[in-house]
Amino acid sequence: MLRSYLRLALFALGLLVGVQVPGFIDAYGQRVEAHRQEAQRGLQGFRDTAQRFFEGDLDALVAHYRASDDAVIQSDARSLEALVQRVRLLEREWQAMQQPWYVRSWHVLFGADAELRQETVAGYRYQVLLAPEAIAWGLSCALLLAWLVESLLLALSYPFRSKRRRSRIYR
Repeated sequence: MLRSYLRLALFALGLLVGVQVPGFIDAYGQRVEAHRQEAQRGLQGFRDTAQRFFEGDLDALVAHYRASDDAVIQSDARSLEALVQRVRLLEREWQAMQQPWYVRSWHVLFGADAELRQETVAGYRYQVLLAPEAIAWGLSCALLLAWLVESLLLALSYPFRSKRRRSRIYR
């Protein structure tokens, strides 16, 4: 009887963990979008300058700033280059989050920007979504966790079974 309750508790734990996955992926996508919009807003003035003088090429604007004799302008070149790199990173992250659910899931798990993922973890509020995708994730994780633990326990207990019982199993 205790074993049955432990199985149920394990299943429930897997279910609760699994229903968090779609919410976390959505939270990561919202964080990427917010940072992306903010970075693009901060770059807009430089884009206008690049459009006017360098046919929209931000890299040419950075190179022009670097070539300047003015130390202030050279310092701004480093800041501008960092901002341009940040916008490119956020654009790649945003593009990844526009893919199908399985690509987004894989990306958030293995390919996401570590800083953004950590921000999302820090700000994530656990929730139980009753959306179909959350239910599917929850059931999948619950069944997988229950199967893995049950298999592991059976494998660990195998050497301790009596010889007679093993021979009965093979017949």
